[in-house]
Amino acid sequence: MKLKSMTSVITKSAMVLAACASLSAFAGPVAPSGKGTVAPLPEPDGALFDTLGAELAVGYDTRTYYRGLWFADNAVWTSLNLSIPLTEQVSLGLGALYLSTVETTMDAVNGPGVPNNGVEDFDYSELDLMASLSYDAGFATFGLVYTHYEFWDGYSGTNFGLPNGAGEGNVSGADEVGITFATSVGPVNLAGGYFYDFRIGGSYFELGGDLPIEITSWLSLVPAVKVGYGIDYYTSGVNPAAPPSGFTHVLPTLSAPIKLTKSATLTPYIAYNISLGARHALNTQDSEIFGGVKLGVTF
Repeated sequence: MKLKSMTSVITKSAMVLAACASLSAFAGPVAPSGKGTVAPLPEPDGALFDTLGAELAVGYDTRTYYRGLWFADNAVWTSLNLSIPLTEQVSLGLGALYLSTVETTMDAVNGPGVPNNGVEDFDYSELDLMASLSYDAGFATFGLVYTHYEFWDGYSGTNFGLPNGAGEGNVSGADEVGITFATSVGPVNLAGGYFYDFRIGGSYFELGGDLPIEITSWLSLVPAVKVGYGIDYYTSGVNPAAPPSGFTHVLPTLSAPIKLTKSATLTPYIAYNISLGARHALNTQDSEIFGGVKLGVTF
């Protein structure tokens, strides 16, 4: 097996951060995609830059699952997220995330019964660009989010196992719009959303919750769970045995945010992806434990 050149990872990450840095004069703290929330900044005193904030984060995942579908192994990623308060209730968010695999074997891609075509491993990289508007209604926060996905090596490597990259495995990029909500019921945080993918005409629904438990002033434990449901959402053309619609997965996680400094937090996590009806025929492992770590810095 070969290792992906780390020079490529560093170079592409630098490109993403350079592009996002040009936006830093216009933004504040938002959460990276699927990576948690950012603590609010101190109350502004009226100066322009006192209303701004951002989070720069880097992370590593032993396995990358997104919405219940496996993408790659040993992935490293970096993200920059910014926001700007437009009014007391409305905020604009901007963000970017770049992810790349260090090493993923071809056997894991194809799964049982699918020939490897003489290829032992593959490269996977992805760039996500996001823009959102959020409205704080008091009892809940509602959001409208647009995301562009660029899959530089094909969608989740599925183009390798199919003739000419047939079906959805041939996707090199996608655009998506979503409607989200977040609220709290006692100590439990709830969040969910509906997302529509214009590239394939598919829909995805997600609902989840978490319960932060403070252990010390610098350490917390956060058990969480989420579930997804897809309608014509990255199943058709990839595997005939996969139904066009159905529940995708259940994902229990346990994370342990460690506050290193006032602005830096290290968050290791462990998760268990449980494939449901719409993912049984697609994932290389029906259910498996994986983990990772994230370092986030707010400024």
